[in-house]
Amino acid sequence: MSDETGHRPQPDPRQEKFKVDKELLTKEQLNGLAEEYCTRYHGLNDTENPMDERNRVLEAIHKGELVVWFDPVENTAGLGVPE
Repeated sequence: MSDETGHRPQPDPRQEKFKVDKELLTKEQLNGLAEEYCTRYHGLNDTENPMDERNRVLEAIHKGELVVWFDPVENTAGLGVPE
């Protein structure tokens, strides 16, 4: 018998996405993330005005339904569901 789990390389924790506390971001940064979320997920889906969703996205951030994730590999932040 061989234990293959012992031979697999472990992922580098410095390359893992992590959640950012929304309180650390400015209102402008949160607005920018909400706008980017609206245009990315609604802008190409035949939605006449994807920015109409911005207030709902901001409310979802406030309620914790969406969180800010930072990807250190890509050096980018974005919104997503909490894990």
